[in-house]
Amino acid sequence: MIFSFNPATEETLASFEPHEGSAIESRLAAAHRAQRAWAATALPDRLALLRRVAARLRDQKASLGLTIALEMGKPLVEAVGEVEKCAWNFDYYAEAAPAMLADEVVASSASDSRIVRDPLGLVLAVMPWNYPLWQVMRAAAPVLAAGNGLVLKHASNVPQCALAIEAVFRDADAPDGLVTTLLVGAAQVPALIADERIAAVTFTGSTPAGRSIAAAAGQALKKQVLELGGSDPFIVLADADLETAAAVGVKARFQNTGQSCIAAKRFIVEQSVADRFVEAFCEQARRLVVGDPLAAGTTQGAMARANLRDELHAQVQASLNEGATLCLGGRPVPGRGIFYEPTVLDHVKPAMTAAREETFGPAAAIVRVRDAGEAVAVANGTPFGLGAALWTRDLDRARSLARQVEAGAVFVNGLVASDPRLPFGGIKASGYGRELGRLGLHEFTNAKTVWTGPART
Repeated sequence: MIFSFNPATEETLASFEPHEGSAIESRLAAAHRAQRAWAATALPDRLALLRRVAARLRDQKASLGLTIALEMGKPLVEAVGEVEKCAWNFDYYAEAAPAMLADEVVASSASDSRIVRDPLGLVLAVMPWNYPLWQVMRAAAPVLAAGNGLVLKHASNVPQCALAIEAVFRDADAPDGLVTTLLVGAAQVPALIADERIAAVTFTGSTPAGRSIAAAAGQALKKQVLELGGSDPFIVLADADLETAAAVGVKARFQNTGQSCIAAKRFIVEQSVADRFVEAFCEQARRLVVGDPLAAGTTQGAMARANLRDELHAQVQASLNEGATLCLGGRPVPGRGIFYEPTVLDHVKPAMTAAREETFGPAAAIVRVRDAGEAVAVANGTPFGLGAALWTRDLDRARSLARQVEAGAVFVNGLVASDPRLPFGGIKASGYGRELGRLGLHEFTNAKTVWTGPART
C-alpha cells in the first residue's frame, strides 16, 4: 500500500493500491499513444492547453494548497503560493514557447540550413515531496509545450498530490494519458527507464538517488536532467546591508521548513560584521511561529517525515560536539507532529557536519571568515553547486565574485529562487542539465539540422 500521511498530526489520511503489472502497462500504452498525437498537434493548440491548465490551477488553488499542506506539512499560505507559481509557469511558456521553438536559420553552403526542435517523446518525471506541485509543474510546462508527454512517478509520501496533478490536466481537457501518474515505488523506476516508450528522464531529489537514476538512464542511452542536493552558501560581506541580509537569510533558510535544495544552509559571514549579523539573524528567527500548517500566522510547519527530523537532529548534535555554538533551538518540538525548533549554529567550521553535509531542515550554520577571498573558497569547498547568494553594496565587486562561485545560480542581494524565465540547475554533485527558461525548454527536444541544397531543374 501507498499511504498519505499528515506529518503535523501523524495521522494517516488515505491509502492507495500501487499500480502493478497490467495497470502500469495500460497507462504507459495510453501515454505513448497520446504523446504521438500530441507531437503532431499544432503549437497554438498545445499552448492553449497550457493556458487552460494555468486557469484550472488558479481556480483550484485553495483545494490544491490544502492538499499540499496536509500531505507534506508546509504552512498553507506557502502551499497556496506554490500553486500560484505553477500557474505563472504555464502562462509564461504559453507566451514564450513560440519564440523558443522557432527554427534557427544558420548560414552554410546550403541554400537553406536550419536547426529545428522536435519533441523526444515520453518524459519520465521522478519527483520529490518538498514542493509536490511546483517540482512537477515546472517540468511539465516546457515538456508539453515542446510536444512531449509526461509520466509522473511522484514521491510515495505525496500520493494525493500526484493524483491531483493528473486531475488538473484532466479538468483542463488534456488528451487522455498525456500526463499520467503512476503510483509505484522506487524499485519500479529502473524498469520504467528501460521501457522503450520512455524517451528521457527528469529527476529532482538526493544525490545518491540521482546517481542511480543516471546509471539506469545511461545504460538505456536516454537523455536525463538531474537536479540534486545542495548546501547553498549565503555570503555576507562586511559592506552588506546586514538587517536586510538577516531578514532575507531567515526566509532563505526556514521557508518550507528548511526542506529545499536551494535553501540557504551555510551563512558565510566576514568576521568584522559577524556578531552584528548573528544578532540580527537570531532576532528574526525567534519571530518564526512553529505550529499547525493550517493555522493563520504559522510560519514554520512540520517536517515531512520522522526520519528526516532524526537525521537533522543528529547533524545538529554532531556539530555541537565538534565545537559549534548553539544560538537558538537545537531540539525536536515535543508532542504530536514532526516539528523541529528553528535552530542557529554559530562558529561552525567548514569541516563540521553542519557545513560538510546537506542539512535538510530548519537549521542554519554560521561560518565566520576573514575576507571575501576566504568566503568564496569556503563557499566552493563542498561537493555541491546548486545556488548561492552574495550580499554586498559593491555591485561591480559582486559581479566579479559571482563568476568565482561554483554554482548553477548566484543571486546578488536577493533570495535564491527558481523563476520560469531563467535556467535552473546545478553543477558538481548537484546534478546537470537545466530546467526553466529557454535552456529548460530545449533539454527535451531533438536539435535537428535540416540542410537543403539548391533545387534541381
